[in-house]
Amino acid sequence: MAFFTEHSAVELKDEKKVFGGQQLRFRHTSSVLQCDMDFSVFLPPQAKLGQVPAVYWLSGLTCTDENFSSKAGAQRVAAELGLALIIPDTSPRGEGVPDDLDGAYDFGLGAGFYVNATEKPWVKYYQMYDYIVHELPKLVEAGLPVNQARAISGHSMGGHGALVIGLRNSERYSSISAFSPIVNPINCAWGKKAFSGYLGADESLWRQYDATVLLQERDSRSHDIPPILIDQGDADNFYPDQLQTEALITVNNETSAGAKIRFQEGYDHSYYFIASFIEEHLRFHASNLR
Repeated sequence: MAFFTEHSAVELKDEKKVFGGQQLRFRHTSSVLQCDMDFSVFLPPQAKLGQVPAVYWLSGLTCTDENFSSKAGAQRVAAELGLALIIPDTSPRGEGVPDDLDGAYDFGLGAGFYVNATEKPWVKYYQMYDYIVHELPKLVEAGLPVNQARAISGHSMGGHGALVIGLRNSERYSSISAFSPIVNPINCAWGKKAFSGYLGADESLWRQYDATVLLQERDSRSHDIPPILIDQGDADNFYPDQLQTEALITVNNETSAGAKIRFQEGYDHSYYFIASFIEEHLRFHASNLR
């Protein structure tokens, strides 16, 4: 199968057969992020016959596009359900892309937080929101057998990204799910550091990237909220301080949003947790994709 036949700037870096489908890794030059970006894709066997729907997966702090592909065990069920998995990197990278001056793991490279930065020097490169919402789907849908039926999911920082992007673009995503998401970043240390760095002191900008705020303000939105599934391990070392799960539960209970938020006994923040429940999340998305 030929990929990106009209996009010579997209390079196929790796290809593996798995569960009858193809695990692929590409590199392209992003005009939004102004650097070369890698992204991974799983195409199920059904993609050989025609276009398939896609679940976009957003990974967490320190991750690349390869963590989910190699650790989550998602390909078996995605192959059964006929779902493509689209897995971008977590930040811009490369020569000239700024990083945290102290080399901290929670800001800079590997920690884009899926926002459009407004502050120097980050504003030139860190436009992850636009990359995920617009540039990457346009590229994928033009060059691969993937249609415009999309769902979005993610873990930790990526769970934050999935919730924010899904809530702000409900016309683009049939469903949203998350593992251990940062749901109220304006009130946790990770979020305050990232938002003050990328977005500056104007907290009205912060609120645009906070799932709890967005869910609370849903009545002012013009589109319905997609179905939402969230799993949180009760043995997660980042719960509750960084993840702030109760804040979203409170808003969900006060509204008619209907998000399904589950606590899973004994599970931590790792990919062992994701691997344990990824099948349920993929089946959830398959039932909602249209």
